[in-house]
Amino acid sequence: MTNRTALVTGASRGIGRACALALAKGGARVALAARQMDKLEETAAEIRALGAEAFPVSIDLSSQDSIKEGFSKVAKEFGRIDILVNNGGITRDGLAMRMKKDDFNAVLETNLTGAFLCIQQVLSGMMRERWGRIVNIASVVGQAGNAGQVNYVASKAGLIGMTKSIAQEIASRNITVNAVAPGFIETDMTSVLSDEVKAKILTGIPLGRMGSADDIAAAVAFLCGDGAAYITGAVIDVNGGMYMR
Repeated sequence: MTNRTALVTGASRGIGRACALALAKGGARVALAARQMDKLEETAAEIRALGAEAFPVSIDLSSQDSIKEGFSKVAKEFGRIDILVNNGGITRDGLAMRMKKDDFNAVLETNLTGAFLCIQQVLSGMMRERWGRIVNIASVVGQAGNAGQVNYVASKAGLIGMTKSIAQEIASRNITVNAVAPGFIETDMTSVLSDEVKAKILTGIPLGRMGSADDIAAAVAFLCGDGAAYITGAVIDVNGGMYMR
């Protein structure tokens, strides 16, 4: 990944932060995108401490204008974007029968439409260079379903379908598009779960533990490297065995 430029959305914390650090360690220049610039600056400082280049940029994935503006800033700073990691996402959980349309739409707009618009921003440059890596962070629930998360599950299932479709469209240009589907990972998003709920979840994970953000980042870094050049349209499950297809 030396001399490559990567952009990671949702890079201010959790999985996104871990992915950004892993790519930087692999030699990439890393653009960090999220809404909270103060958190991005912290991640950028960590990357610079490794001797790598980092460029934080504020992007709201629910806004097409914000996405265009953010990617334009990165292009001016680094010249091009070779690697895109679509990690940014939100939740608005609730039972289907009571879920408000606004909550359903907000999750789809950020998690799915936002990822699509980010991909659109990098495709022309990758096709011109005849090299590119796109990794979409999906979820085990996008494969297996999950009660109380119909909007989030739909967004992640959609992301998997989008991954396969775009992979077929652009493979001839030496651009790979893959997804990583995390299981239950120790992040801010799962920290709100009660100990009772966590214990119940662990009974369904053969490896007997929740995953770490670094577990996901390792899979992402692999897919972004030269060793994964013949992998496209794949969904890499990083879930401790809790869901096997």
